[in-house]
Amino acid sequence: MKKFFSLIATLLVLTAAVFIGRQLWLDYMTTPWTRDGRVRADIINVAADSPGYVVDVPVRDNQRVRKGELLMQIDPAHYQVAVEQAKALVAARKAAWQMRQVNARRRADLDNLVISAESRDDARDIASTAQAEYQQAQAQLAAAELNLARTRIVASVDGYVTNLNVHRGDYARTGEPLMAVVDAQSFWVYGYFEETKLPHVRVGDPAELQMMSGERLQGHVESIARGIYDRDNPQSRELVADVNPTFNWVRLAQRVPVRIQIDAVPEGFLLAAGTTCTVVVRPRDS
Repeated sequence: MKKFFSLIATLLVLTAAVFIGRQLWLDYMTTPWTRDGRVRADIINVAADSPGYVVDVPVRDNQRVRKGELLMQIDPAHYQVAVEQAKALVAARKAAWQMRQVNARRRADLDNLVISAESRDDARDIASTAQAEYQQAQAQLAAAELNLARTRIVASVDGYVTNLNVHRGDYARTGEPLMAVVDAQSFWVYGYFEETKLPHVRVGDPAELQMMSGERLQGHVESIARGIYDRDNPQSRELVADVNPTFNWVRLAQRVPVRIQIDAVPEGFLLAAGTTCTVVVRPRDS
């Protein structure tokens, strides 16, 4: 009898071990999860639209800034002079236009015996040309004022200044990035899932983000990438597919990016772009 109960207990333990092992295997192989998750964010490259020397950098590295806050000040001296020149040109063109307009009206009021129709038409055309030159001068003034305003480089979003490497005295060139601002409202996670687990992932499924620091964030699947680069099939010089003639026996599953929208971040938790996490998707149909 004792041997019988021992046999029954052994069979029960073995059955439980097989059942638990099978469940763990199914959970590992079929549950959509990946340890290759990366926190991403929109990073704005701040560049100068009006070139010149940097005369002020009122922000510090890793400082939080608000939308519209001054990041850099370009030397405005040349642009202020350009604005004054444009204003003087506008005044001169306006005076010329008004004079030509008066002359055209005076000739229009004269009798045909005193002035010819050709002279009357010429005066009207000259007045129209003066008006166009006046409008052109106004446009030049607006461009000069815009260039002057662009010497103040401000934050376009609420975010954090990162990797600050610009100082007073540096020369800012048009379109050359000088600093980066991480958009504080744009954080998301890219989870790189194996293609064998994609059938279990649906847009809208809840997801759990297990950060390396131990924090757990909640999110949901926002979208799934529709294409990745095929490194084994590049394009040849003849614009045809350059197919790799070799094929390994072990075929590795490709990883496809899945974008996870973060629903809530715990208060006080520092979320930084580039950090890693584990992404576990909870299919709604399970």
